[in-house]
Amino acid sequence: MKRIDITAYGAPQEVANCVEVPDVGTPGQGEVVFDVLAFPINPADVSFCRGSYRLRPSLPATPGAECVGRVAAAGAGIAGLRPGDLVVNMQRENWVQRRRIRGEDAIPIPSGLDLAQAAMLRINPATAQLLLEDHVALSPGDWVIQDVANSAVGRHVIALAKARGLRTVNVVRRDDVTAELRALGADVVLKDGPDLAERARTATGGAPIRLGIDAVSGEACRRIADSVGDGGVVVSYGSMSGEDPAIGRAALNTRGVSLTGFNLGRGLAKRTPAKVREIYVDLAHKIGDGVLKAPIDSFYPIEDIKAALIRAQQGGRNGKVLVLPNGPLQ
Repeated sequence: MKRIDITAYGAPQEVANCVEVPDVGTPGQGEVVFDVLAFPINPADVSFCRGSYRLRPSLPATPGAECVGRVAAAGAGIAGLRPGDLVVNMQRENWVQRRRIRGEDAIPIPSGLDLAQAAMLRINPATAQLLLEDHVALSPGDWVIQDVANSAVGRHVIALAKARGLRTVNVVRRDDVTAELRALGADVVLKDGPDLAERARTATGGAPIRLGIDAVSGEACRRIADSVGDGGVVVSYGSMSGEDPAIGRAALNTRGVSLTGFNLGRGLAKRTPAKVREIYVDLAHKIGDGVLKAPIDSFYPIEDIKAALIRAQQGGRNGKVLVLPNGPLQ
């Protein structure tokens, strides 16, 4: 069985290796075994390999925050899962051909889904949904502003907001993505810049923006905070700049803007296991219905993990890099 291991922290393409390891064996009581059909290379996975992610396990370690799998066998005491079922694994270490996990960590998803899209279900769609749900009680017609709007999370925010009747201001760094985001349902697309707040107010006709979503941090976060209305909330969920989130004193003290952070694990932990499963089944149906769709740049076999990691770190990609541990999707 093939698995990706890192034996040191450093440049991902240098420290990640495809190795042969013993098979996971048969499932025990309350366990399932599934074949990993596809996994994406996410920024968090790259950070994990570099040793800059919040989790830094002892080495060797296997990366992989998400995947889609097909159940190969279910142990005694497992109800609702049988061989052939598609599952999303809520645990890590997914850069491997086969996994054995507790049944409670395997969330079944509907058959017939686009498997490549299903591989990207666990993190970004759920992040987008909880960003919209957990911080401000939004009503149809309310405005939301987000930066990194061309990212996978950003695209899902646009689609989910549109489905709820919310309106979005979407901040980007490149003009050439405007038409694509508008086709997804973006109401306004603005290029980032020092006068962002003024242009955002003009674009909304002066209507207050109740929620700001930031994944850049630093001065970009400050610009989002300046753009939301009085009493608005800014949620920071990433730091593409590598800086800490910033907010101006006028926004914080005079206008009562709040700055808070978001982590998907904490968001899911607030919910019961049944509610978490409900969220993922709903998101899976949205993928099946075409409401949610993330662009894919390329596919690689697991043996070419180094080339896949190089591609995943290159600028100018149009979507995620996916790895197929067990051959072409079918």
